[in-house]
Amino acid sequence: MKVHLQISDEYYPPHAEIFADKVTPEIEAAVDFLGNSAGAVDAPITAQREDRLFVLRPSEIYMARVEGGETILYTKKERFYSRKRLYEILGPGDERFMQISKQCIINLLHIHSVEASLGGTLLLHLDNGLFDYVSRKYLPDFKKYLKI
Repeated sequence: MKVHLQISDEYYPPHAEIFADKVTPEIEAAVDFLGNSAGAVDAPITAQREDRLFVLRPSEIYMARVEGGETILYTKKERFYSRKRLYEILGPGDERFMQISKQCIINLLHIHSVEASLGGTLLLHLDNGLFDYVSRKYLPDFKKYLKI
């Protein structure tokens, strides 16, 4: 990969542009590295849709779910594919996200409603219309969050 660096007062704040013919793991790693603010809670997450790479803030993500072996990130109106595993999306110290099943993480700030379902589980509805069940394994932590 070619790298070109220019230093000038006109480039404040610093920014980076990457020109490539396609998204490769090397490009994705560069975007992650450049966009990551040294482990900050709101560090960006890279995701793909079609042949484009997008940089999402965790606050934009309503749900992350593994479907068919792929991690899918849902925002208010769109869905993106990520190469990250669920535990990588659950950034350390970020209390906005909670795992509710083996294959699903939700952003607690986007819960619209919670309803009891058969078998003692809970059904969560998010602000963007998505829903999923809290599995029994993760139910005690979720109830503790709700203080019930």
